[in-house]
Amino acid sequence: MRIGLFGGTFDPIHNGHLRAALDVAEAMTLKRCILIPAATPPHKTGKKIPNVNHRLAMTQTAVEGVDALSVSDVEARRSGPSFTIDTVRHFQRTLAAETELFLLIGADAFFEIDAWHAWRELLEAIAMVVMTRPGEGAADFAASLSAFIEAHVPGDYRFDSARRAFFHPGRPPIHYVPVTMLDISSTDIRSRIRQGRSIRYLVPETVERYIREKELYR
Repeated sequence: MRIGLFGGTFDPIHNGHLRAALDVAEAMTLKRCILIPAATPPHKTGKKIPNVNHRLAMTQTAVEGVDALSVSDVEARRSGPSFTIDTVRHFQRTLAAETELFLLIGADAFFEIDAWHAWRELLEAIAMVVMTRPGEGAADFAASLSAFIEAHVPGDYRFDSARRAFFHPGRPPIHYVPVTMLDISSTDIRSRIRQGRSIRYLVPETVERYIREKELYR
């Protein structure tokens, strides 16, 4: 069984996140993609973000009725910074031994991976699926990804263009998947709410309703 892990602040979850997750699930033939709201994102220390319980609830309501997507509260239940390596280890311990895990990661995040906590251990622990950047063609993105891996990621990775992946003799592969690029950002959504503007069609209706009822981002 192939399972994807997609972590993020999801502040709030929006249609761009959901479409990308479905694109990867289809491209990688995943049985399921698990969305994991971070309780305390290490890269956002000191920034004010809504309580994880709100972000968890919004994410849960966003995936209702979508068989390919589910939500985990593993990081919401864990104290301290939400390090990805700890989350990966959790699922490796708790899912069936034959489960094949993939970590979904946005391109901009991957291009900073050498600043992540225990990033070398992470590369050795799980296959990665890097999602393409907005406005960048697959060929150009593959070239950018190849250049970054060669310059910043130690090891002998071999690029296979047919399978859209970088293979290493001793580590899980690094895949890349072109995803539908919806020009939506959580930052813009929060700004629209503060300005009293509509966020309809940027987020699922259930998320819009939750934000309104809980008076978030005002």
